[in-house]
Amino acid sequence: MGQYLLHRLAYLVPTLFVISLIAFALSKSAPGDPVELLLRRTGDEQMDELASTDRGYRETAQILGLDKPVFYFTLLPAAYPDTLHRIINPIHRRLVINLCARYGRWALAEAYFNALQTYEQSVPDKPREILIESRRITAELYHTDQGASIRPALERLVRLHPSGNKEHTEAKKFLAAFTNMESNPSVWNAYLPGFQWFGLDNQYHHWLSNCLRGDFGRSFRDGQPVKSKVWAALRWTLILNVLSLLLAYGLSIPLGIYMAAHRDTWIDKGSQAGLFFLYALPSFWAATLLLLLFTHPDIGLQWITVTQISDYPAEAGWWARRLSDLRHMALPMFCLTYGSLAFIALQMRNAMVETLQQDYIRTARAKGLKEGQILWKHAMRNALFPAITLLGSIFPAMIAGSIVIESVFNLPGMGKLTLDSMFAQDWPVVYTILMLSAVLTIAGLLLADMLYSWADPRVRLGAENQSTP
Repeated sequence: MGQYLLHRLAYLVPTLFVISLIAFALSKSAPGDPVELLLRRTGDEQMDELASTDRGYRETAQILGLDKPVFYFTLLPAAYPDTLHRIINPIHRRLVINLCARYGRWALAEAYFNALQTYEQSVPDKPREILIESRRITAELYHTDQGASIRPALERLVRLHPSGNKEHTEAKKFLAAFTNMESNPSVWNAYLPGFQWFGLDNQYHHWLSNCLRGDFGRSFRDGQPVKSKVWAALRWTLILNVLSLLLAYGLSIPLGIYMAAHRDTWIDKGSQAGLFFLYALPSFWAATLLLLLFTHPDIGLQWITVTQISDYPAEAGWWARRLSDLRHMALPMFCLTYGSLAFIALQMRNAMVETLQQDYIRTARAKGLKEGQILWKHAMRNALFPAITLLGSIFPAMIAGSIVIESVFNLPGMGKLTLDSMFAQDWPVVYTILMLSAVLTIAGLLLADMLYSWADPRVRLGAENQSTP
């Protein structure tokens, strides 16, 4: 058993590494600028003013670690600099990348980019017409690398300022930097590969190290630690899904065995029809219908009052508050349970029917063993494979939560947190939940493997024999 467990665990490390790479890559490609999202969502006027300045942008980006290389190494065209990660503003970085790709020489592209920034900072606040026109032109220059568009814009800047003043001089230097870059291209550099090694001081390494320590960053929405928000939601999701899982398996396994023992009788056929109906019943429709039936004062019976969960005060006592929570979770628990119960019971019934036709079952009957002993001791263990497979897939869903059910019943679980975070573009929360779900999917598959080896020792022995030379 130990060797079998180690054999399975050996696959986990590379799998988790690939999962972390995918989660990190998705977080980097998420829409929106993380710096602006973090600054603007605070609702603080001082932070809004800070966000409008380049200094405030750079300081916030450094806090988020965005001034570091993305990965341990890069394989980019030789025309690109090894300091590209230090250009934090995405508009500026895109301009530099396009200039390097078009003209192939980083030194000349850097001189042009520095001249653009120097000119932008040299423009005075007065007169207003000159300020507005110069800012409009420089804004256009940040979004183009086409020489046919750049040269006329630079010539307009030169004509915009009186000859001899500082702004006119800077505009002429700006035009000279572009002329030098355009006149001395090395396009072939854009087609040669360039390998750059950055070491451990990179964004992915720090992100992964923080995740392993349980630090998932801060929410863009309210600045709270992601860990605290996920943990608060995880509590209710675990309570709801664990109870639903125990209820589904506790009812479906005996029901599937009973249906298989009475195969082709009216009990079996009626039970299958009822289970097929439950499995085909949409959970969102059932949740909405039950919500109206049992809670609405004008339409329904109002047997259950749906307010905020844990609405009992702390002085009401532990049992009173737990009973209040169970009352709120009765309907969502039913909606999460009936579909799984129906599917697991049908799978268990079919597996049990096939198992009861095996030779060793006929041998056990020939020996005079009681039917109950044959069903529960000999047949059930080998018929559990479909149920075990489903458990491996249900396990991560217990953590990810149900977006539909939690939203309909207004439960503060992981599903509702995921939906709210996606609408708010709170990507640290979204990708933390994604990472946890992926890790728990692997854990669920490992759990299923362990249960396979418990249910049938031939699984464990087969793996050990394959690893033996």
